[in-house]
Amino acid sequence: VTGLTSDVLVPAVDAGSAVSPDQLILDGARINLAALRDAAPVLETTAAAAAELDARAQNIDGTYLGLIDDARTQLQDQTGELSGLLHNTSLAAEIAPAMLGADGPRSYFIGSQTNAEARGTGGLLGGFGIVRAADGAVRVDDLASNRELRTNYQPLDLGPDFARTYGHSRPTVDFRNSNVSSHFPYAAQIWQSIWQQESGERVDGAVATDPVALSYVLEVVGPVTLPGGEKITADNVVELTESTAYSRFADNNAARKQYLQDVAAAVVQRMTGSISRPHALLKALGRAASEGRLAVWSANPDEQAVLAGTPLGHTVPEDSAPYAGVVVNNLGGNKLDYYLRREIEYTAGSCDGDTRSSTVTVRLSNDLPAGEYTNYVAGMFDNPVGAPFGANLTDLSLVATQGARLDKVTVNGTPAMNFTGKELGHPVYSVQLPVPMGSSVEIKYDLIEPTNPGKAQVPVQPLVDQPDVELDVPECS
Repeated sequence: VTGLTSDVLVPAVDAGSAVSPDQLILDGARINLAALRDAAPVLETTAAAAAELDARAQNIDGTYLGLIDDARTQLQDQTGELSGLLHNTSLAAEIAPAMLGADGPRSYFIGSQTNAEARGTGGLLGGFGIVRAADGAVRVDDLASNRELRTNYQPLDLGPDFARTYGHSRPTVDFRNSNVSSHFPYAAQIWQSIWQQESGERVDGAVATDPVALSYVLEVVGPVTLPGGEKITADNVVELTESTAYSRFADNNAARKQYLQDVAAAVVQRMTGSISRPHALLKALGRAASEGRLAVWSANPDEQAVLAGTPLGHTVPEDSAPYAGVVVNNLGGNKLDYYLRREIEYTAGSCDGDTRSSTVTVRLSNDLPAGEYTNYVAGMFDNPVGAPFGANLTDLSLVATQGARLDKVTVNGTPAMNFTGKELGHPVYSVQLPVPMGSSVEIKYDLIEPTNPGKAQVPVQPLVDQPDVELDVPECS
């Protein structure tokens, strides 16, 4: 406790006053970079001290005495939370000044993902803009819809594994499939390449977000009003942009895309004005990042190395710990993933021996209500399996533990054909299936995987729903 006070809390409070949201976020979308950079050395030292104290606290053995054991658990929880907070703040102080233009102007491609049509990092690239940062002042230029993008760009080499696993969908040349992989740095590099071919400008990085993240921001900054007087709020922005807009502009795709552009522009204008609740805004952005709804990539290798270890990086980890990344990609070219509901279970046997059996079970439900829908919403751009109207034609991939081997995959108990690939050392097993309107489908992957050390991870793809995830994987040492 003495170490916690002298080595962590006192310097943290001193640094915290300089990097509090009220001091950092200024009016007009400006960030106080000098304060952040000045606090970096103290934050780094304090974060290291907090991590050391947390490690010591986590190693305290339990006891049968209830009051003492409760105190131990409380101390471990508090030191863990404090260590994580200081670690993240220290990382921000390390890379944010340069990324926000302290050492020269920066530019970033920002993509708005439409989760109603699922892609690996969230949803189809529906709109985009260019974020520019100089000396902490941030603005957004060139807001546009994906109508401005092409499907025949010059390809980008992202390595043989990427080409083998995803090359059939032409992700580096067709913007519609630019983010089929769940590893955001791939999508970011493709977007960088696309924008360079469009404009001649090579951006310094890329950002991805979605309407759900937008709703978190609107909870803080308040509703925005469109030129026609319509109010966009935290409660209606997801439904309006991912469902209602498709019926309202059923016969006018250009008008729908302009409407979505107007929504984005109104929110940007609000965020670049006066922010009355900066702490709440940071919490909203943190929530979006923790759910994978806000992702950031930097072309600077040192900055990217830091980002990759945080939720903002939205990366597939290059380690051998147990892993079950369940990834949905929409094959129909429709907007039925607004109605998709997911359940995910990852179970594995004991740590005895070099390998163990594991199972990843995914239940997909198509909750499209009865009604009349356009082909754009519920039809299919391509329908090789002859699925009925309203069926959600899905490519479901499992990014499995490194070294895992698929024994079999079944769809509703029936063995299914699968396609194999590799993602950063992880095997990828994909099945294609329709999920009929009003029905559910169960996909079960039975695997043999090594008893690798580490805590099991089940990243949740940021779609509209918040899926139930059950995890029963013993941690091996």
